[in-house]
Amino acid sequence: MILSISEHIQNTDTTFTFDKDESRHLIKVLRKKEGDTVYITNGKGSFFTTEINLANEKKCTVAIKSVEYKEKNRPFHLHIAIAPTKLNDRYEWFLEKAVEIGIDEITPIICKNSERKVIKLDRMNKIIQSAVKQSLQFYVPVLNEAISFDDFLKTQNSTQKFIAHCEDENNKQYLQDIAKPTNDILVLVGPEGDFTPNEINKAIQSDFIPVTLGDNRLRTETAGIYISSLMTLL
Repeated sequence: MILSISEHIQNTDTTFTFDKDESRHLIKVLRKKEGDTVYITNGKGSFFTTEINLANEKKCTVAIKSVEYKEKNRPFHLHIAIAPTKLNDRYEWFLEKAVEIGIDEITPIICKNSERKVIKLDRMNKIIQSAVKQSLQFYVPVLNEAISFDDFLKTQNSTQKFIAHCEDENNKQYLQDIAKPTNDILVLVGPEGDFTPNEINKAIQSDFIPVTLGDNRLRTETAGIYISSLMTLL
């Protein structure tokens, strides 16, 4: 199956024209021709079966044959707010794998110990879209603008809020023991140097529950992927 993504396609459309980049990809790279089937999603659950009627690498046009609505395959909204990693490719790896496994929203949070504070959203959104295509999903996760840790805490009202940190505390619980996969879930993941004690206290004061991801100390990007996998299994 060849899956394309376009947020501009409408359920009422009878034809659709791809932009220049996607047209070139379909015709030059994938070597699609007139009469071939192409599947499209708007990234919000709509699934279009189409047929190419103009195989032009600058302006590929398709006729829409049918439209379906695909329900999400999990009954909750998973939001991971995760600090950017020092090496950009590690964060991109997290994005790719978390999207393939299943995630709904990502927010880069800038913490006291963050070594990277500049995020290239355009590049990261392309990685997310590529992962959606690869895994044949019909919902494109939201990637938010980078935000400071303190400002982020002020805006969150998810049903379940957790902070995964590495400080030794007796009251930390295992995430899998307390997360309920029927309500919205938000998990905070810190940078390589972890959250500071002050940040942890601020999160707890904002009703975040401290959790552990196990006995092993995980890298930032590994922790994010572990959370995505764990919530999918639950």
